[in-house]
Amino acid sequence: MATPATAEKEVEGNAAASTQAATPVNESVVHLVRPEPKTDVGCFRPAPEMPTQKGPLGIRYDFNRGARIVVPAGNWRVSIRDADANLTLFATDIKVESGATGGAKSAKKYFVPFEIVAELNGNEVFRHRLDLKDRKVLVQFPVGTLGDLMGWFPYAVKFEKQHGCKLTCAMGQPLIDLFNGAYPSIKFVTPEQVNPNEYYATYNIGLFFRDEKLEDQPCDFRYVGLHRTAGYILGVDPTEERPMLDLPDDTRPIPEKYVVIATQSTTQSKYWNNVDGWRTVIKFLKEHGYRVICIDQKPVHGAGVVQNHIPHGCEDETGTRPLAERARWIKHADFFIGLSSGLSWLAWATGVPNVMISGFTHPLNEFNTPYRVINYHGCHSCWNDPKVMFDHHDFMWCPKKAGTPQQFECTKLITPEQVLKVIRTIPSFVDSLSRAGNTFNPLLHGDPDEIARRVLEGIPSANAS
Repeated sequence: MATPATAEKEVEGNAAASTQAATPVNESVVHLVRPEPKTDVGCFRPAPEMPTQKGPLGIRYDFNRGARIVVPAGNWRVSIRDADANLTLFATDIKVESGATGGAKSAKKYFVPFEIVAELNGNEVFRHRLDLKDRKVLVQFPVGTLGDLMGWFPYAVKFEKQHGCKLTCAMGQPLIDLFNGAYPSIKFVTPEQVNPNEYYATYNIGLFFRDEKLEDQPCDFRYVGLHRTAGYILGVDPTEERPMLDLPDDTRPIPEKYVVIATQSTTQSKYWNNVDGWRTVIKFLKEHGYRVICIDQKPVHGAGVVQNHIPHGCEDETGTRPLAERARWIKHADFFIGLSSGLSWLAWATGVPNVMISGFTHPLNEFNTPYRVINYHGCHSCWNDPKVMFDHHDFMWCPKKAGTPQQFECTKLITPEQVLKVIRTIPSFVDSLSRAGNTFNPLLHGDPDEIARRVLEGIPSANAS
């Protein structure tokens, strides 16, 4: 017989639960079934109070936010198991009085291959192992966020393919518009359209900062990356994949060669806080024949006396516009330059070369790109430090250097030269120079040793500027 896993106990409900003799001191956390706390409809719809599936003898069960079972009057023993591990997570005796109901649910709300077992008067009368094939399953995503959804949604797609379920994804309408046409087998709804009583199983995807007991996620997202945490929650391969996008207009917006930039974000720690950064890079790009298009939502953004304007020298294509239009601009650019923010994730989805400038996140936090820019000489990666709690309400959040000259040094120390060096490695940039006749330009391509070698050997620098 499998050994119960280590955890603790909380008992509530309208049934008497006898656990003293039946349950070891250390066991999996399980609560008697009760309604989940109501959350804002813009976030996640709670599981229904009564499990949605009917079993024998008046038993109700489902896997909406964990394994759940409700039993009618009688002397019951209920067990919840991890079937793949052959591990009993929880077992308890429950005495239910006439006219009442009682039950239990798992503390773990992420994907586990659960098995529910119920015994009545010592005889097993019900055993059900989670089987999602052809079942209605709901995966809920937060609204009001772009980058997170870009990274998370592909794992829901993997989940659908792995289990053969009838998947519904709840998310904001702007994201539905971007995905719907590309994924005909998935049903998309807004949170307001969710009917929780329809589903056999429900899983919520998010960043659970205060989940110290790891009940909503099997491991802290700060260890595995912002997007890959969805793979762990859903129990699928965490290898990253880009989502497909449904773009009604996929034509090139302008004939000239151009670069797209996104310079605004939701907190100052995400900005490129080097005073010469954007100005120098934009000047460099324009000197090499590029139009520089800024597609931020807002031309000015900040909090209080701190207001960030889009950089001088770029072309202003800001505004509240459909995400498909943003993706169209990005897709046809030679490359994209941005921060650890939503438009960088949208750029990743298009497949365009993506220069990401970030110091407050560790590179493992985002998608893989050969053009990631970070400076390790100063303070960095606080977002991925589980000892630090991110404050969503503090626009000037800098947990280790706030109020000192080193505040935001994680990006102050990212120099424009560091970014230009990365840009020079992008194939589309190199090809653009070749088309312009720049066979060798020491200011663009050469490191000091290579420049010195060419000078000593008398090798000319064609079209050097």
